[in-house]
Amino acid sequence: MYPDAPSARRPGRCWTIRVVGHRDRTASVTCSSPCVMPPRSRDLAALRRFAVAHAAAHARAAAVHHDAACWCRRQRCALHEGTRVACAGSVVLVLRHDPAVGQVWTLSEVCAACAPLLPHARVLTRAAPPPPRVPDPAPGTGTGAEAGRGAGTGPVPSGFATSTAGPPRLVPGGFSAPSPGAGAGPERGGGRRRGAGGRRGRATGS
Repeated sequence: MYPDAPSARRPGRCWTIRVVGHRDRTASVTCSSPCVMPPRSRDLAALRRFAVAHAAAHARAAAVHHDAACWCRRQRCALHEGTRVACAGSVVLVLRHDPAVGQVWTLSEVCAACAPLLPHARVLTRAAPPPPRVPDPAPGTGTGAEAGRGAGTGPVPSGFATSTAGPPRLVPGGFSAPSPGAGAGPERGGGRRRGAGGRRGRATGS
């Protein structure tokens, strides 16, 4: 069961992509992250295809955090308020999309207990288990030379796994994913605003 202490888990993340209509009979795509979106268009089908591709790109770029707090619980489990459950289990990334509405796609990190209760949701990926804790070596074991030769070659000490930082990965859908190891809070995860539109022209739309 998830502890109540806010410091025990990092905030769960959520991305919401919407197709929004305007009075001039055009529509546009919005994202809760600072992503580069295509211009307004009257081609609703093309914008919907872009929204689907953009949600899929976020899902591919997001490495699910095994220590993320349940986003559903943060919303006080409003989507399944008729069924109460204690948050538990591993962290999963779910995609929610109601075909009856058809204009909103939501990705969020939730616990395995809440995931099957969310309407119109399916699990996309699951968090990898946390790295095992490695006990500290007993005092006096090994020599200084041996310690020097083994530095940097053994398992990662207890705590979170480290990852090699690198340049942002260009991801289809009009945004750049954050470099590995870069944290992203709720409603974020688009990384630096290196829009594909700036280098390759407009991402989509008509």
